[in-house]
Amino acid sequence: MTELRHPMSLFSWLELIASGLITGGIYALVALGLNLQYGLMRILNIAHGEFLMLGAYLTWMAHTTLGISPLLMVPVSFLALMALGLVIHKLCFRRLTVTSPNLDIFEARGLMVAFGLMFLVQNFASFMWGGDLRGYDYLAEPVKIGEAQFAGNKLLVFGLALLFSGALIALLRFTLLGKGVRALMQSPTGAQLVGIDTQRLHPLMFGIGLGLSGVAGCLLSMAYTITPSMGEPYTVTALIVITLGGFGSMSGALAGGLLLGVVEALGMHFTNPSLKALLSYSVFIAVLLLRPRGLFAK
Repeated sequence: MTELRHPMSLFSWLELIASGLITGGIYALVALGLNLQYGLMRILNIAHGEFLMLGAYLTWMAHTTLGISPLLMVPVSFLALMALGLVIHKLCFRRLTVTSPNLDIFEARGLMVAFGLMFLVQNFASFMWGGDLRGYDYLAEPVKIGEAQFAGNKLLVFGLALLFSGALIALLRFTLLGKGVRALMQSPTGAQLVGIDTQRLHPLMFGIGLGLSGVAGCLLSMAYTITPSMGEPYTVTALIVITLGGFGSMSGALAGGLLLGVVEALGMHFTNPSLKALLSYSVFIAVLLLRPRGLFAK
């Protein structure tokens, strides 16, 4: 006997789209940090997701051993990962800038360094905390909005992800520092000719990029379990989001992250949850073929 499938109600559609937006908010936050590093310095930091994982473990450890609220760990994770980013830039990428004869060689060498960082951080996390799933309960009670129902921690994660994403976009658009960063993204030579100090801006923006990954990891730990291998899929997703939004476009990365989250949610609902990666890569390939500059590039 064939089972009849009832059409989805309006509230079911809203709940499904909202679920995708919540996931997309995290995607956008991770992608913004990576886009900042690549768009400004041409550093394709494929270890970006590993620093997200460090932020998640830092929050988990502080909450489970010291009883510190995950909300208080949001600024701590940002500052800790930002400081780590400044150190990494000074030890690795600043030297590459001096020793590389041209931009192409710098990008290739930077990619190799990022590969090394990825495995180094992964193995460090495995050594420190083991490979078991870790997690904690935080604001897991359901919150009802109209007829739809969401976990409180996921709503909090979405709100904070949008807050940090919006703060970065506002910083780049409305401040003198942001104008300098955008000038460097558009024309590094022209920006240096008018006196913009790349020696200060590059490490600062690299640090802010890693700081945002730490915030994303902190937020993820509030709602999901964490493992030492959790970072790599988020790096790949961030690359897909950046491709959707356009390399160097921050507002495009935000829009691309939210769009990918909704596409994945709808696709998994109407097909199979195991096809999530297939859906993401299909969108990635289609955009590369049809709109190589991104859906939201100007």
